[in-house]
Amino acid sequence: MGKIITDNEKIKKILERGVEDIFIKTDLEKKLKSGKELRVKLGFDPTGAKIHIGRAVILRKLKEFQDLGHKIIFIVGDFTARIGDPSDKLNKRPMLSEEQVKINLKNYKKQIGKIIDLSKAEFYFNSQWLKKLNFKEIAELAESFSVQQMLARRNFKERFEKGEEISVREFLYPLLQGYDSVIIKADVEIGGFDQLFNLKAGRIIQKHFKQEEQNILTGQMLEGTDGRKMSTSWENVINITDEANEMFGKIMSLKDELIPKYFLLCTDIEEQEIEKIDKDIKSGKLNPRDAKLELALEIVRIYHGKNKAEEAKEEWVRVFSKKERPEETIKIKDSGKDKKIFDWLFANKLTESKSEGRRLIEQGGLKINGKTVNNFEEKIRFKKGDLIKIGKKKFAEII
Repeated sequence: MGKIITDNEKIKKILERGVEDIFIKTDLEKKLKSGKELRVKLGFDPTGAKIHIGRAVILRKLKEFQDLGHKIIFIVGDFTARIGDPSDKLNKRPMLSEEQVKINLKNYKKQIGKIIDLSKAEFYFNSQWLKKLNFKEIAELAESFSVQQMLARRNFKERFEKGEEISVREFLYPLLQGYDSVIIKADVEIGGFDQLFNLKAGRIIQKHFKQEEQNILTGQMLEGTDGRKMSTSWENVINITDEANEMFGKIMSLKDELIPKYFLLCTDIEEQEIEKIDKDIKSGKLNPRDAKLELALEIVRIYHGKNKAEEAKEEWVRVFSKKERPEETIKIKDSGKDKKIFDWLFANKLTESKSEGRRLIEQGGLKINGKTVNNFEEKIRFKKGDLIKIGKKKFAEII
């Protein structure tokens, strides 16, 4: 065990910056100041192959605990991912196949290692203990919760009142997540605010198994670039594995009103400086574009290093500010014949499907030589040198 840091300012940052709620705050603060090494748990289900910066918010909070010397326990929910977390879902979540979970897990550890020091952390897959549970043990676990407690959960309550189906499988999820806390003897569990019910379930189940109840810390939710919930299907996600130029471009497409929140949750910039940036934008003293340039530079630096961040900034300014041709384009030989644009996009692997091409065009996301294409059935005849911009970050050039 290394030395535990009990610096008041650092503890204050853990308890306040980007935090939505703490249960129980006075107890957690007392423990952090005691000098005792705490076991701090965070779990992610691999429901997708990539971790976005919204999920990285809570990973960065985990790193703050690690920097104070506490023991970090990261749990990959390879078993619970198959059950399906009903948090924030107003309909039944489908079960993931074992094969899909394996695909999603492929680079998970590497991504997590971009933020926390895995050499100093405990890293588990919860299938290690959950798949060994027999029916008697599951029945004992279920005894710790009542149906009334489950139905107090907002989304279950709404679905029940509407007469919509709720499977017993969905009731199992918070029990299994809580059992993870029992197995690893968590002192603290952190997660997104939508996880609050599951995190509190951990306290109930620890008490059932005669363990001290964990404290809970939930982080604020980070919206996607368009202001909606961050979702891959809405294409408003910034993944921590995105290439530097792609990440930079996505941040530059951010809605202006989200700039201060992104600074707060995704960077290490001091809060006083963030408040000044927000004030200067609102007063007109600071152009939001300039604030986003600084924001993008800082976030890309965190995941790709200073040099890559500077290069991405220079490329963005050159292409989008000075309207020059990008250095990296997909070179495509073309027949010079008329063709439907969404068919052409798919045929040249610029979109994953024809429907994606249609959607891209309908949303104004396709430009040819700077001009937006509005009709997905429009027939186009390309000529050498034409520049096609697909979405926010992809360019193709006719050769």
